[in-house]
Amino acid sequence: MSQVTIYHNPRCSKSRQTLELLQQNNIEPEIVEYLKTPPNAAELQDILAKLNLSADQLMRKKETVYKELGLAGINDEDELVTAMINNPKLIERPIVISGDKAAIGRPPEAVLDILS
Repeated sequence: MSQVTIYHNPRCSKSRQTLELLQQNNIEPEIVEYLKTPPNAAELQDILAKLNLSADQLMRKKETVYKELGLAGINDEDELVTAMINNPKLIERPIVISGDKAAIGRPPEAVLDILS
């Protein structure tokens, strides 16, 4: 099995549950606390490609900063990626990556599909 990475926020219950689920399946992932160490543009674009999502689809639209930055209706991928890099709390969580596959742990069990 390839290295498994989780983009994790320890304050998020879904993120904690996803990490626990991985560990229950004998997987010790590389843990990236993305609020402390946000991905760069290339990493985030790679994550989006693995998720098969647009930047808009990966955004947490209920975050105050989303509204403050006026991101609703913006379709420019580069602009949205830059907003997520500069404000990592906009990135949906948790994200689990295994090889060339990725999944968002909402619900946590969704990540099991990419681990086989």
